Amino acid sequence: MQYREQLKVLAKAQGRDFRIALVGAGQMGRGFASQSHRMGLAVAVISDIDPARIKQAYADLKLGEPVISVDVAELNAAIEAGKPAGTTDANLISQLNVDVVVEATGVPEIGAKVAYNSLINKKHVAVLNVECDVTVGPILAKTAEANGVLYSVCHGDEPVEAKELVDFARDLSFEVVCAGKGKNNPFEPLSNPDTVADRAAAKHMNPKMLASFTDGSKTMIEMAALANATGLRLTQRGMIGPAATVKTLQDVFALKADGGVLEESGVVEYCTGDVAPGVFVIVKTDSPYVAEEMSYLSMGAGPYFALYRPYHLASVEAPLTVAKMLVDGRASLVSGKRMTEVIAATKKVHQAGDKFDGIGGYSARGVADKVEAALRDNLVPIGILQGAIAKREIPVGAYVTYDDVELDQTQTIYKLRQEQDALGL
Repeated sequence: MQYREQLKVLAKAQGRDFRIALVGAGQMGRGFASQSHRMGLAVAVISDIDPARIKQAYADLKLGEPVISVDVAELNAAIEAGKPAGTTDANLISQLNVDVVVEATGVPEIGAKVAYNSLINKKHVAVLNVECDVTVGPILAKTAEANGVLYSVCHGDEPVEAKELVDFARDLSFEVVCAGKGKNNPFEPLSNPDTVADRAAAKHMNPKMLASFTDGSKTMIEMAALANATGLRLTQRGMIGPAATVKTLQDVFALKADGGVLEESGVVEYCTGDVAPGVFVIVKTDSPYVAEEMSYLSMGAGPYFALYRPYHLASVEAPLTVAKMLVDGRASLVSGKRMTEVIAATKKVHQAGDKFDGIGGYSARGVADKVEAALRDNLVPIGILQGAIAKREIPVGAYVTYDDVELDQTQTIYKLRQEQDALGL
């Protein structure tokens, strides 16, 4: 039975449709809302700082003018009456009568605050905010478990789709040599919203989002999330990022002794070339006959074989995570023991007193690193860097240390990270 039909059965049993609160009605949130309704998942309330985006998302769904309010009682009354509701205050979401909160802002602090408050109010949380997950995912997962609810990164982004290939390979007892993604934007480490403005406008994108792609932050964050969810290791700080094609994946991501780029097996990586927008897993087998069978099945000459998914559907796939939560009682991707950290490299000179902005901005880009290396060098996770004040001059290209900045200790994400570190998660 399809999830849509299963959701109907469950909704009938409880006497109402499942209700989703969506935080963030930008490109990702708007796509999620449009697709979720097609699957029988009702977006009951939308939070965004811009009321026009709330209205546009509901207009896409042909649901009429929403009740937009910052009053909890008024919002809950609209939700109970089946009227579309909206608010400009995301802090109210955890108090509303919904079943699942979907966080889609991409801002680590907002994601952490909304997710944590929703979890302690016993609501499932699904995030299209990998930036938040690589920073405080383990403590959010622990909070969910303590409150009898689920926390998960959503389908659609590469980490979940690559993890599904990893799970498939491991279920078949293949050795997972490497898992990763194709990068579909040029790597411009110093790019910012101004340098990508024209391209962003042509693609109808937020320039800050596009800058997070071109400066490499998004790829680093996604591969860190994949590593933390699967237990795979990072190859090196910043990863290798070789050129590869769909046909050469298994040759490029082989061990160096076999002509590839890898020092060891069991790692995450990315590549440039026509692999994007897909994800891949490179596998081996210790069975000569299975290797022969794989070759017979047109999977290559061996001994390395590439499992390849040629697409990821971003927000269009994301509702699958909510459906799995409600129907199957399971998460799509949850951080385990942290294998990787995402540190920050400056994109401009910072003078003492300068404030750092967020991911995809003008200040810094994310760089994946091994946890032990980041600890050794006293490096700040980029997810807690926004709002930090430089204590001294920091040159371009420097990795930001805890000694370089005064962090904003009032932020929820900072407090959660402190708790997570104290617990050794």
